[in-house]
Amino acid sequence: MTTSTPVGLTAEQETFRRELRDFLAGADVRREVAEIAAYPPRHEASHLAVYRRLGERGWLAPSWPERFGGLGLGAVEAALVTEELTLAGIPDDVHVLSIDIVGMFLLRAGTEAQQQRHLPHLARGERIATVLFTEPGCGSDLSALSTAARRDGDGWRLRGGKIYNQKSQFGDVALCAARTTAGPVALHGITLFLVPLRSPAVHIEPVPSMGNDRFNLVVLDDLRVGPEDVVGQVDDGWRLLNDLLQLERTGIDFHGKGRRLLDAAIGRATATGRIDDPSWAGDLAELDAAQHAAHALAWEQVHALADGRPDPVRSAMSKWFASERISPVLAAGADLDGLATALSAWDGGAPDDGLWEAATRTGPAHRLASGTSEVMLYLVAGNGLGLL
Repeated sequence: MTTSTPVGLTAEQETFRRELRDFLAGADVRREVAEIAAYPPRHEASHLAVYRRLGERGWLAPSWPERFGGLGLGAVEAALVTEELTLAGIPDDVHVLSIDIVGMFLLRAGTEAQQQRHLPHLARGERIATVLFTEPGCGSDLSALSTAARRDGDGWRLRGGKIYNQKSQFGDVALCAARTTAGPVALHGITLFLVPLRSPAVHIEPVPSMGNDRFNLVVLDDLRVGPEDVVGQVDDGWRLLNDLLQLERTGIDFHGKGRRLLDAAIGRATATGRIDDPSWAGDLAELDAAQHAAHALAWEQVHALADGRPDPVRSAMSKWFASERISPVLAAGADLDGLATALSAWDGGAPDDGLWEAATRTGPAHRLASGTSEVMLYLVAGNGLGLL
C-alpha cells in the first residue's frame, strides 16, 4: 500500500491507525472481503461480520461517546476508520449511512431518547440506518420535495415516495425528509423524521442500476410516526441538512477508493514488468502525485473539523478533487489489462478478482454521491471565489 501517512497525527492516533490496519489485514476480514467480491448477481453486503467485530472494540464509531458504543475520541479517529475501510476494500455504504450520516444527525440534533434508542445498536454494527431524501421527479432538489407529513393528533402521517436510496431493504430505521408546511419559501417547511422501515405502511422495491448494490424505491403509505420521531425542530430540516452534511464532507472516503484502485494498477504494472517502461511509469507517477494531493487536501479538512473550524468551501473542493481523480485511475487500469478488465468476479480469471469491472460500473457514482461535482464547483465558485 503506497498511501501517504496522514500528517499531524499524535502517537496515540498513529497507534490506533496501525492497530486498525492490522485488524483489517487479518485472515478473517480478508476472507469476508473475498466472499463479498464473489457474491452472485443480485446479492450484496449488509450486516457485515467485520462491522460487528469493529463495534465490539468501539472502532466502528470511535468519535461517539462511550455510552453510545464509541470511544469518546474525535474526528481524526473517525476519518482513520473511514480511510482504512476503503483502503481495505470493505464495502462502506452501511458505515457511511448508519454512522457518518444518520448517527451524526442524531448526535448533533437528536434527543437523548433518540440517541439511546438507536446509537448503541448502530455503533455495534447490529442495525442499519439509511436515508430517504431523494424523490422521483425532483432528484436531490429538496425545494421540490413532495413527500408530505400531515398532523395526526400529536403525531404525523407521512405519504410519498423516495428513490435511489441504498440498503433500505436491510434497514431498521431511516432519516426521512418530508414537507410539514407549505409556503412561498420552498426550502422552509421541511422536517426530518425517523421512520421505521419494517412497517406494513412502508413498501420497498428494487430499482435497476449498474452497481452491485441496488437502489430502492420506498413508498410511505400513510405511515404514522410520533412526536418522538422528529429530529430537530419541525420545519427546520433544510437548515440541518445544509449545515450538517456540508460540515462532514472531507473527501477522505473518495481518496481511499481512488488510492486502492491505483495501488492495484501499480501492482499489475509491476507484476507485468511495465513499471520499468518510462511511458507507463510516467503516467502512473502522475496519477500517484494526484492521489497524494487528494490525500493531503482531505486530511486538511479532517484536521479543520477536529479543531472546530470546518470550511464548507474547502471541503467541497476536497470532495470534488478526490472524486474526479478516480476516473483517470480506472482508465489506467483498463489500459493495463485491456479487455480482461471487462471480466467480473463471477467470470473467473478476472484481474484482481473482478475489481476493475465492478469499479468501472460504479465509477460514475463517485461524481454524484455526497454532492455532485457540479454542485461542488458551484459552492467553490460562488461561496469561495464570489464569482456567482
